[in-house]
Amino acid sequence: MTLQVLRIIDFLSKQQPSTVRKPSHVDVTRLTNFGRYISDCLPKYIQQVQLTAGDELELLIVPEGIIPTCTFLKDHHNTQFVNLSDITALDVPSRQYRFELVYNLLSLRYNSRIRIKTYTDELTPVDSINSVFKAADWYEREVWDMFGIFFSNHPDLRRILTDYGFEGHPLRKDFPLSGYVEVRYDDEQKRVVIEPLELSQEFRKFELAAPWEQFPKFRDAPPAAKPISKEK
Repeated sequence: MTLQVLRIIDFLSKQQPSTVRKPSHVDVTRLTNFGRYISDCLPKYIQQVQLTAGDELELLIVPEGIIPTCTFLKDHHNTQFVNLSDITALDVPSRQYRFELVYNLLSLRYNSRIRIKTYTDELTPVDSINSVFKAADWYEREVWDMFGIFFSNHPDLRRILTDYGFEGHPLRKDFPLSGYVEVRYDDEQKRVVIEPLELSQEFRKFELAAPWEQFPKFRDAPPAAKPISKEK
């Protein structure tokens, strides 16, 4: 290996990866002011505005405000978040509203992203935003399939990842790892059949400590989100 190649490798090893970007003070100030602006425009629906990971803007809203908020962020001249990147959910059974819905939006006009979070439970439906973003169709079907969150006024809310006749919602915390049924191919019937689950051995319960509990330095970690106050 030549000396020139070694110098290039040494130079590249000292460079910061292009995907790692530390938020600057100017970016944080702009995001803070922008978050306050949106909060002032939608005071009825936005409960809190916060920054996570240093430079990621989040809006915490009430469930009935999902359509007005998404419509505002998509159509307003100063926002133009016309792309729905993703919809996902989080299950925390200990909460009063166990499900947290997360919407990620992208503005190509301003080259920026924003995250919307709201909440619900097993019985309360959430308004579908399919009328605002057509991309929400399959995203909401996936959330319904995995978590069982019902989206009202969705044009075709049915399972999208699991098979027909599947029982339960796999990403709920109370869903058993073994599932409720098993699927196999039957040679006599010449088709796939679904049968009640029968474990061939006694079910074992493992009590393992969470891996992060072994690292005390993470117990006093700073908060992941920094709320933005309305006062300037």
